[in-house]
Amino acid sequence: MDDLEARLGYEFKDMALKAQVLTHRSFRHENEGDPTPDNERLEFLGDAVLGFLVSRALYTAFPGKSEGELSKLRALLVSARKLAAKARALDLGAHLRLGRGEDKSGGRDKDSILSDAFESVVAGVYLDGGLDEASRLVERLYADEMPDLGSRQPLSDYKSYLQETLHARGRSEPRYEVVEEVGPDHRKLFHVAVTIDGCEAGRGHGASKKAAEQEAARAAVASLRAPEVAG
Repeated sequence: MDDLEARLGYEFKDMALKAQVLTHRSFRHENEGDPTPDNERLEFLGDAVLGFLVSRALYTAFPGKSEGELSKLRALLVSARKLAAKARALDLGAHLRLGRGEDKSGGRDKDSILSDAFESVVAGVYLDGGLDEASRLVERLYADEMPDLGSRQPLSDYKSYLQETLHARGRSEPRYEVVEEVGPDHRKLFHVAVTIDGCEAGRGHGASKKAAEQEAARAAVASLRAPEVAG
């Protein structure tokens, strides 16, 4: 076992798969003769496996929570920032195969690279050892956080939740715009639209801009859930 495997608590049997798990596309661009594929396909699979395993763990741990509450907790646990933090705890960046340019630009500590690499690790363990090993890995890495989640209050800050959800999906931040102001200054009603990637995702109104933005964010969260596929 090397240092990374010791931290993971898992030893790879397939060394070619392990190399792929740690190979960033920048390395492939600079080393065309190297036969190892990059880990982008593994990131795709790891996102699904991690989403499923976290969902299953939450479902089992919190039988009293609704679907909406469980979805919010999952979004917190699989956000890009959360995965990057877990990658840092594993010192995953030190083990990545990066191109020289990416390495010099601080790639070993970039949230985007680390979060993707974490998903790649989950996929690698799943392919190498099966679902039970991947499940044990996720349980170990999230063991300290699950008990604390039960004490979280119901979500009221929809703006923060929307931003976390979009960040986890690799999408741009939401933009809020006041589209209409109705009534006198002392009783004004604000109408706000929120756009995501240039498309309107929800509208809300309130006695203040902040209240209207929260309502718009809540509408956007509801619209995002419709096409969402768990994991």
